Amino acid sequence: MINSTLPPTLAEPGILFMDMDSTLIQCECIDEIADLLGIKSKIAAITQRAMEGKLDFSASLIERVALLKGLDAALLEQVYVERIQLTDGAENLINTVKKHGWKVGLVSGGFTYFTDKLQTRLGLDFVQANVLGIENNQLTGKVIGSIVDAQSKKEALIAQAARWHIPMSQTVALGDGANDLPMLTIANMGIAFHAKPAVQAEAKYVINSGPLDQTLALLRK
Repeated sequence: MINSTLPPTLAEPGILFMDMDSTLIQCECIDEIADLLGIKSKIAAITQRAMEGKLDFSASLIERVALLKGLDAALLEQVYVERIQLTDGAENLINTVKKHGWKVGLVSGGFTYFTDKLQTRLGLDFVQANVLGIENNQLTGKVIGSIVDAQSKKEALIAQAARWHIPMSQTVALGDGANDLPMLTIANMGIAFHAKPAVQAEAKYVINSGPLDQTLALLRK
């Protein structure tokens, strides 16, 4: 699909919204948590189908989180330290747009434990993700509150653009899964980054290889 409007420009304030798992970072956090329980393959298979749009995202998340019940919550830190790596070019992309007065948001179907750490580390302006239930220092197997799904991501982008008084013509969104599509569609520049085939088929822009900061080359200077 070819975008009929001009791409956003770095010469004016804008918004960059990103998915977390397999976009800003190189892994799927829930799969790495599951690996500590020895059930990575089981959960990863569900994750894959959800990202391909073959399963309802919210239902699949509830199913996957239930399998994590009883995990020592302290192990989340181990996942963050040992398993999470930023995608190549991520810091350059974020730092460059912020130097031009842009706002940067992270909207994830993953978990606040990780988005909050990345917000502090990268100086992000907005994060939204799911809250893992924890009692007696163990995961309860439940998600607390509303689930951040495809519609939530889209609504977050619209709401933050209004809050920061930035026109939708100055919005960029990056994601890889089916739950990113509404956000990618509503943004002026929606980029399917190393994405599932169904996402690539509907996104306005596609980046299939290389670093995240290739996004900068698509923006008007």
